[in-house]
Amino acid sequence: MRQSTTPDRYALSYVLWDAGAMAETITFRPDEDARRALAALTADGTAVSSAVRSALIDAARNAAAQRLRAEATALAADEHDRAEAAQVLRDMETLRAW
Repeated sequence: MRQSTTPDRYALSYVLWDAGAMAETITFRPDEDARRALAALTADGTAVSSAVRSALIDAARNAAAQRLRAEATALAADEHDRAEAAQVLRDMETLRAW
């Protein structure tokens, strides 16, 4: 088997992607609501790619915050967890004298 002296094009592609030199392209088909939203986000001259990038990041942050709120609500409603937290606070109080 003969070894090539030129880099494999797939390996080179991977290296460039891994090094962050290439951007990923995303295509989507907006409905009328998405078109209006995009028009509102770009009305001030913001580039479409910047508007979409910001919207995705905001949506991810909002989803994470919503999950945290739901978890906090569930924990607040958990009587066993609240009793355990109260016991930890009492235990910590005994260490305060030190």
